[in-house]
Amino acid sequence: MNDNYGEQIKSYRTKLGLTQSQVASALDVTPGYISNVENGRTAMSLRVLTYYAKIMHVSLDSLVGDLEPSYRSNALDNALIEEISKMNDETKKKLLKTIRLWN
Repeated sequence: MNDNYGEQIKSYRTKLGLTQSQVASALDVTPGYISNVENGRTAMSLRVLTYYAKIMHVSLDSLVGDLEPSYRSNALDNALIEEISKMNDETKKKLLKTIRLWN
């Protein structure tokens, strides 16, 4: 887990202009719990962390960071696949041509 895990949690919240109370309400936890997470006194459970990621519109790996060296490339591959899946076929063809030029 990232050393600045609590800081990241707070950063995502403040970027969206949400209060600890608003986030706590959305996650069905107390504002004190959110404060403890942000100040590094406790960590979110996987269930709460998953909901937090959805609320903040971020991936879990952006919250917890690299767990092992191979995780980074898997997360990058997954992020690319996710973005490519949103493209129409014509855009995918253009992307493939571009990638082939780079290689």
